[in-house]
Amino acid sequence: MTSKERYELWKEKVTDRALSRQLEKMADDPEAIENAFYKDLEFGTGGMRGILGVGTNCLNIYNIRKVTEGVSRAMDKNGMKSVVISRDSRIKSKVFAETAAAVFASHGFKVYLVPEESPTPFLSFAVRQLGCDMGVMVTASHNPKQYNGYKLFNSTGCQVLDDEAEEIISYVEKVDPFEVKPRTFKYYVKHGLVTYVERWVYGRFINAVEEQALNPAKPLKIVYTPLNGAGFHLVPDVLYERGFNDITLVEKQATPNGRFTTCPFPNPEKPEALRLALQKAEEIDADLVLATDPDCDRVGIAVKHDGKFVLLTGNEVGVLLTDYILGTKYGRWALPEGATIVRTIVTTSLVDKIAAKFGVRTIPVLTGFKWIGNVINKFNAEGRADKYVLGFEESYGYLAGTHCRDKDAVVASMLIAEMTSNYKADGKTLIDQLGYIYAEYGKYEHKNISKKFEGASGNAKMKSLMSSLRTKPLESLGGGKIVKSVDFLDQTEYDVPKANVMLYETDNGLTVIVRPSGTEPLIKFYITASKNEQENAALFASAISDIDKIFA
Repeated sequence: MTSKERYELWKEKVTDRALSRQLEKMADDPEAIENAFYKDLEFGTGGMRGILGVGTNCLNIYNIRKVTEGVSRAMDKNGMKSVVISRDSRIKSKVFAETAAAVFASHGFKVYLVPEESPTPFLSFAVRQLGCDMGVMVTASHNPKQYNGYKLFNSTGCQVLDDEAEEIISYVEKVDPFEVKPRTFKYYVKHGLVTYVERWVYGRFINAVEEQALNPAKPLKIVYTPLNGAGFHLVPDVLYERGFNDITLVEKQATPNGRFTTCPFPNPEKPEALRLALQKAEEIDADLVLATDPDCDRVGIAVKHDGKFVLLTGNEVGVLLTDYILGTKYGRWALPEGATIVRTIVTTSLVDKIAAKFGVRTIPVLTGFKWIGNVINKFNAEGRADKYVLGFEESYGYLAGTHCRDKDAVVASMLIAEMTSNYKADGKTLIDQLGYIYAEYGKYEHKNISKKFEGASGNAKMKSLMSSLRTKPLESLGGGKIVKSVDFLDQTEYDVPKANVMLYETDNGLTVIVRPSGTEPLIKFYITASKNEQENAALFASAISDIDKIFA
């Protein structure tokens, strides 16, 4: 079926008034029709994420119904009977959550709905606490306001892995969204098939987070922003419970608002996302800035050092947490036998050196926190979940403890505040501590860049570029000869599933990893250099110049 034929079908079938108006507006715009209908919005191994709007390639109630109906059929086949649904603050999140709830309930499943905007890690926790077979989180994480998405979790609280996802996808692909016609959400609430998650689950989540604390809170002035997202309650609640009483919220970003009016790109990896928080921190002379993304699974930070605020990267924070947690537990003889740090393959290998110092092993996994959650599940199956100490990825996601199976900005915010306050009591900042680490292990630096490929033509070009890396292998990069090349579609060095990822090492000390994003129209590049600051800068410049030419 062509894009135009799909468009005409939707004009005939769509009953939602707002979506019908969007169809009318694009009637004389072939490019808009092509971009909205050239493919189905993919429900893949990372869930589903897309731009809000009408069409098969956009996120709307029809695609939510389609995916949820497919998930429901897979659940029916596997004898599953219950699901919990949560959402963040994004536009349409509440509508999509209630739409999904109605479809699940139409199959006779028991549906638990989280009553307010809540973090993704809370959903992961709630799945296990309520004994549910599945969990759904309506979120587009840190994407701009025009996006929303749908993440699926299994009974362990882990995002579904590839084999589970493939089975579900096979059901989703057979669903006609216009044939999915559940009763109203209110009907299922009235008849008891949909109920709301009770407050005791929140209490247990807070208790589980606090169990990861290592040291008492010491005086610290904190500025916190949830970036108008789902961290607005739980992060301050946990910080106050732990004794951090001097917390200032960024007023314009303190409550849920999916339009993100003061921060169009609510990603704590981006300095602009922390702009208002940094202004407030300067104003009140704070010590620490914490910023969580809309679904509160990532946290970005800035710390006061020599009178100025310094933003730290995800790798830097992960290294500091590794050093702090392992050092503290090692000093108390509290590291279990087989203690393990888990990191993704695109995350700094400096953590391996730190872990080795304390006799702790490191496990590298594919990008995506579900693979870290999967390691926890394996340890749990062995009866040794205590072996897991910390997992993190360079994209600002961290998890200490096994209370959930996804990255958790609530527990990370608590530990970062605790770590900062304890170093401050010793007369040090996090920047000072990072300097000590570099002096001992070497100056590891990282640059992450992305190339965008939007629309139908961009999608085709992105696939072509990734294919060319295999048909015409690179010989040099960043001024150095490639001495090691790993294709994760066909390799045996790492104990990980196949993935569309390429890794290169050069004879001048560069490591470059290339992978297409699973949720955005991007090819991402992760560049590492570990010489001195001046040499690293030159290597980065040369590598980025080559990437610009190769992926133009």
